[in-house]
Amino acid sequence: MKYMGMPLGMWLLYRKSFRERLVSVLGCTALEAKEITEKAKPRYREIIEKLPEFEKGDRFQMNIVNCALLCAFVLSMERRPTVQQLTDFYAQAMMTAPTRWFCRMSAKRKFTDADLQGMKDTAALRAADRNPYSWNMDYLPYPDGSGYEARFTKCGICTLMKELGLFELTPAMCHLDYTMSEAGGVSQFVRQYTLASGGPYCDCGYKKK
Repeated sequence: MKYMGMPLGMWLLYRKSFRERLVSVLGCTALEAKEITEKAKPRYREIIEKLPEFEKGDRFQMNIVNCALLCAFVLSMERRPTVQQLTDFYAQAMMTAPTRWFCRMSAKRKFTDADLQGMKDTAALRAADRNPYSWNMDYLPYPDGSGYEARFTKCGICTLMKELGLFELTPAMCHLDYTMSEAGGVSQFVRQYTLASGGPYCDCGYKKK
């Protein structure tokens, strides 16, 4: 994957927030946060450039880029955080004003015909059959019309986290689904299983509010 483009843009967008949360959430000193951020940048680029390019129509490229960003910071820390610490860190670092705006704009399209067709197209693509850093998903509308479930049987984040020796921290990323759904304001996110916690699949349920 090329570093120029989305990956560089994500670094520029979130580096300050990640650095600040190293202090406010993980208790690093300002100097430690500066040093971790400086180490994370080349690690992030290295991870990105080892990833394959995503197919046109694959909607999950941003997910793997965000995973690479978080992993680069964790790999640059002297003390590895717990799952709960990293969950709080990641949620607060990611939920900047631009992210909240993105969630609100996405929510306006939630449950529209275009949104539902996009879910069907994503399910049909089965990108993880060709790219282990992408996702395979089934689209399961609720019979009562109250929303739908996106059921994932292959997860690019799980693949990358395993390769980097960070798989036990994967649930910290999974929890952001709840945070982003809440920020959107139009759906209640529900889940029973995740692949990261040993479940048979990841179920991402969106119920209309």
